[in-house]
Amino acid sequence: MELKGKVALITGAASGIGESTALLFAKEGARVFLTDIDVEKGEKLVKKITEDGGEAVFFKADISKAKDSENSVAEVVKKFGKLDIAVNNAGVGGPQHPVGEYPVEGWDKVIAINLSGVFYGMRYQIPAMLKNGNGSIINVASILGSVGFANSAAYVAAKHGVVGLTKSAALEYSAKGIRVNSVGPAFINTPMLKDLDKDLLSQLVNVHPIGRLGEADEVAQLFLWLAGEKSSFATGAYYPIDGGYLAQ
Repeated sequence: MELKGKVALITGAASGIGESTALLFAKEGARVFLTDIDVEKGEKLVKKITEDGGEAVFFKADISKAKDSENSVAEVVKKFGKLDIAVNNAGVGGPQHPVGEYPVEGWDKVIAINLSGVFYGMRYQIPAMLKNGNGSIINVASILGSVGFANSAAYVAAKHGVVGLTKSAALEYSAKGIRVNSVGPAFINTPMLKDLDKDLLSQLVNVHPIGRLGEADEVAQLFLWLAGEKSSFATGAYYPIDGGYLAQ
């Protein structure tokens, strides 16, 4: 078990990449503290993990609110005594419009969740990890943290921000035992894509040289490596997992 004895906080854990990560981390021995706004799915996931012999707790939290992130960290430390790993995964896609027509409320929501939410998470996760003298933070960016995408200005801007935020935090805390990395998934077969029409979904498949969308379990495996000791010299980096998307 690669994460035996470790405590991991995962945001946006009720579905998609977060759910797969929670299941994998628990299987690998971590005690997992799961946050999301979807209480029903979150509690179902906890039940599944515990039935499989793992240890998990669910805590309702909206990462766009700094107080929720503060409370999440306080609760995980209260429950498990420490925090070793944080996966800042929660995010939304946002409206699809050109910049000159982009709804201001849509911009504010995407930035609040996808960028400020990651900052709020780290703001409280880092002090908890400093008490241990070590930790691993994994911030979920996107391939769109590296390149643009028409009609998705808020999402692209937020994910670019996550990559930069990750690098700054790594420079500040790596010498203190806390590694901070970001991951850039391409389009992954998760509920976030459920509302896309079939033609657009087909187009998305075709822009990946590997010829398919990614699966949440594949991304979770990269998170596992970054969370564990096998990646002990990895910090401040951005890791695409994209089926060749960025090679084009």
